[in-house]
Amino acid sequence: MEITVTKDNFAQQVLHAEQPVLVDFWATWCGPCRMLAPVLEQIAQERQDIRVCKINVDEEPLLAQQFQIDSIPTLLIFQNGKQLARMTGYCDRQTLLQRLDEALA
Repeated sequence: MEITVTKDNFAQQVLHAEQPVLVDFWATWCGPCRMLAPVLEQIAQERQDIRVCKINVDEEPLLAQQFQIDSIPTLLIFQNGKQLARMTGYCDRQTLLQRLDEALA
C-alpha cells in the first residue's frame, strides 16, 4: 500500500518509520511520474519490508524545497531517519529494485 505524505505526517511516516522508506516526489501533470506509478504500486504490494510513500510536489512545495527537488519524479530512500539514496527520472522495476537493495545493503 502506498501512503500519501504531507508536511504534517512526514516525520511519522518517513523519519520515524521502522522499515526502510521509498519516497516518490511526483505531480499529476508529469508524464514520467505517471509511468512510474504502476511500478511503485507493484513494489508496494510485493515488498512488505519497504514503505512506499508519495509526495505531490504541487500540494507540498515546502517538502519539495526542503529536499531540493528540482526535477520529478525523484525517489529518495530513507532508513532510520537518514536519506540513503536519490534517483531522478523514470526507471524500470528491475533497476529500481536493484538500487533499493544496493542502498539498503
